[in-house]
Amino acid sequence: MKIPGFTKLRALWDTLRTSYWFVPSLMAAGTVMLWTAVHAVDVRLKEGGTQDLGWIYSGGPQGARELLGVVSGSMITVTGVTFSITIVALTLASQQFGPFLLRNFMRDTGNQVVLGTFISTFLFCLLTLRVIRDTSRVTNVPHLSVSVAIFLTMASLGVLIYFIHHVSSFIQASNIIYVVSLELRQAIDRLFPEPIGVAAEQDALAASDRRKLPPGFDAESATVTSSKYGYIKAFDDEMLLKAAMDHGLVVRLLKRPGDFVGEGDGIADVWPGLSLNREVEKNINESLLLGTQRTATQDVDFVFDQIVEVAVRSLSPGINDPFTAIICIDHLGQGLRRMAGREIPSPFRLADDGALRVVACGVTFPEMADTAFNQIRHYGRSSVPVLKRLLDTIAAVATHVGREEDRQALLRHALLIRETAGRGAREKGARLEVEEKCLATLSVLQRRDGRSP
Repeated sequence: MKIPGFTKLRALWDTLRTSYWFVPSLMAAGTVMLWTAVHAVDVRLKEGGTQDLGWIYSGGPQGARELLGVVSGSMITVTGVTFSITIVALTLASQQFGPFLLRNFMRDTGNQVVLGTFISTFLFCLLTLRVIRDTSRVTNVPHLSVSVAIFLTMASLGVLIYFIHHVSSFIQASNIIYVVSLELRQAIDRLFPEPIGVAAEQDALAASDRRKLPPGFDAESATVTSSKYGYIKAFDDEMLLKAAMDHGLVVRLLKRPGDFVGEGDGIADVWPGLSLNREVEKNINESLLLGTQRTATQDVDFVFDQIVEVAVRSLSPGINDPFTAIICIDHLGQGLRRMAGREIPSPFRLADDGALRVVACGVTFPEMADTAFNQIRHYGRSSVPVLKRLLDTIAAVATHVGREEDRQALLRHALLIRETAGRGAREKGARLEVEEKCLATLSVLQRRDGRSP
């Protein structure tokens, strides 16, 4: 069992990673430590020692002050202009691909490092400027510090070139979708780590009567309401299980990550209801991590929705870009392939003594297939290439499924696509193309289950 609070730490780390200040702040703190070390070396170096090294700055205090002043001013100017232009480009791109683009831009490590490099160079120059002395009594030029500032300036120029290339590549549709698909892969691996056939514990749980809720659960349970509102980022499973064990409760969650919870909404039923008190309500509410927006911490549905939104926007009459929609379908199919080969965790959580304590709202493959296909099928009903690619994807995913309910879900979507094409495709030849592709897909599904569709 993981330590209670581990989920909160993971959620906090995800929040820090998606913030635009965390990495630059770390780099700024590192710059202060670097300058302290370099300045200490400067203090110990003698004038003659620095002249023997040709790569160290050997000018006077006036030249050093002018050099660092120009560099520090230029860094702030470059930072402001570069990111102003970038925000304009991202605003235009987000109108086409959706507001989730901004979230992926903010969490991109390359963009954070670029900002951190500019700020670090500016900060290093300021710290060096403050120790330069040019008076009648004292003359001090930190030669090594000025040399490091020059090196950081050259590094910033390289980072600027990288940034222009990176942003130009990032706002391309294929790259945006690929970045989100990588996040989808990580979310699936994190939430569904066991391949099918590995987790033998699932079979034992399936055969156990302890999976059943206690008799009279609905009549004797009490509902815990939320003290806050927002989107559920995650449940701290360990904290929830510990609270249920400490108070001898069975807790059935009414919400799952990704749902919106209003203040006063029911979030869980506890049995026996007579044991419900303020401490139990506090513990359950503390195990619920809320935020202003959905995240991929425990919400794989959210990542599917990001790709679907790009596809739906590309199919709008104002954009009419079926090629982007097809790219989205390909990556959605890859996510479904990966999920089809994973064991779906049981929603029943047992204590160390084997007693049922928590019943979660689990995620199933059919639900993810609905998320991936429903909206694209609806908005792409008149686009034959999109409908055909949906059928190709269903056929490809069908070869990876191992559960009958998953195969039936794919079969249902194939039949729905056939029905949609019959109403949406105007040309008879187009309807025949979709029908032929549908028959090929149904043939794949038939070979997998041995029955006629």
